[in-house]
Amino acid sequence: MQQLEESLVDLISQTASNMPDDVRRAIKRASDREDASSKAGQALAIIRRNIDMAHESILPICQDTGMPTFEVYCPVGVNQIPVEAAIRRAVEGATRLGRLRPNSVDSITGKNSGNNLGAGTPVIHFHQWEQDEMEVRLLLKGGGCENKNIQYSLPMELLGAGRADRSLEGVYKCLLHAVYQAQGQGCSVGVLGVCVGGDRTSGYQHAKEQLFRSLDDTNSIPELAAIEERVMGVVDQLEIGTMGFGGNVTLLGCKVGVQNRLPASYFVSVAYNCWAYRRLAVRVDIATGAITKWLYRSENPARLGADEGLPVTGREVLLNTPLSDEAVRSLRVGDVVLLSGNIYTGRDELHKYLLTHDSPVDLQGGAIYHCGPVMLKDEDGKWHVKAAGPTTSMREEPYQAEILRKFGVRAVIGKGGMGARTLDALREVGAVYLNAIGGAAQVYAEAVTDVDGVHFLDEFGVPEAMWSLQVDKLYAIVTMDTHGNSLHAQVDQDSLAHLRELAAV
Repeated sequence: MQQLEESLVDLISQTASNMPDDVRRAIKRASDREDASSKAGQALAIIRRNIDMAHESILPICQDTGMPTFEVYCPVGVNQIPVEAAIRRAVEGATRLGRLRPNSVDSITGKNSGNNLGAGTPVIHFHQWEQDEMEVRLLLKGGGCENKNIQYSLPMELLGAGRADRSLEGVYKCLLHAVYQAQGQGCSVGVLGVCVGGDRTSGYQHAKEQLFRSLDDTNSIPELAAIEERVMGVVDQLEIGTMGFGGNVTLLGCKVGVQNRLPASYFVSVAYNCWAYRRLAVRVDIATGAITKWLYRSENPARLGADEGLPVTGREVLLNTPLSDEAVRSLRVGDVVLLSGNIYTGRDELHKYLLTHDSPVDLQGGAIYHCGPVMLKDEDGKWHVKAAGPTTSMREEPYQAEILRKFGVRAVIGKGGMGARTLDALREVGAVYLNAIGGAAQVYAEAVTDVDGVHFLDEFGVPEAMWSLQVDKLYAIVTMDTHGNSLHAQVDQDSLAHLRELAAV
């Protein structure tokens, strides 16, 4: 079991840091189709560089290492109890090494376990098969894209797509709508895992199982192969683009499975996955626990990065915190900002807390970064950032306007944009929304020069704590400004019009 545990730690570490070969190829194709000077092209350049950095450092591609989901195929007669125990020890060990962010939170108390273990964490599914080796498949699917999963019960009316009947034509409309509703919040360019049929539970499970298929395969069921091809042939016409910036490529893959259903039910379950599509698998010698073969990856993948630095042009706006009213109001949607100085991370727990409490620090003119970093403490007690990309900002929409007004915050950094209430507050207060590149955890960790301190670590846990960070030239794009402009609202409006056109064909 010791060797098996070490093999599983290796699997977890590689899955978190080493993008599968088929996904690498898909991202390269997507990048080749975008204008390198566009916002989508710049975002893909950062994504490619981030993939290289994560692989070379064996650190998380994205700071949200998600819910570890294991699909384990065992020879008949293998005792699954010690195998499950080895998986749990490996998850705990990988968390200590900074390969996984501590993501397991007690849903009643809100307490983070700190080791990714708890009721239902990790997810482990066992299967028997008549082979003499064990196969362990691992999917790391982050919360941002998990929140954009969607399930349809047909027949129903869909915004922009009209009536979806109980037919493959109805399924087609659901899949276009699933991509539309994800926008940039699911870190497009994305991938769909789909199940037609089943029940509420089995449909979602089978949809996630489709994410273990290669992006390059062909569905063995002709009708499903046809719908996959049809979706991939038109979906980029939504023009949502990378990070929801608009662009030529929105989806990397669509994989559809099917299950029988009850007569009363016709579910279409969609597991939306972000571009940080982390899934690997290993074959394991059942006698020794040693890895005999890797699946989905090569030992020495080709570098994806077009260059060694950020895709800067010299036209970027250099800003330093604390931010002045004049500097912020001079910004317009589309400006690229390189931000330096002190920023504070803040997510759901902090925003909720600040509604009714004072801030432990002065936020006047400051910047709040929607980020739950991966942090490790060295033997001298000093904290270091190991991964630090943005989280989905829309979760903070119920809080953000009040926080802006109450504390005089001048910049909010996140991904996927925010809504009308926040846009109004940005205009009133004189603040901007800066869209960082979702999933690019190593690029943003590199921009952090020091960790000044932390607040609420014991209360909220590592991801939700308020980290004080010093950054140097942190890259972000103004997507909501002080003048009432929102790139996210515009892309949503445009993509909805495209959805209507595609659904009418």
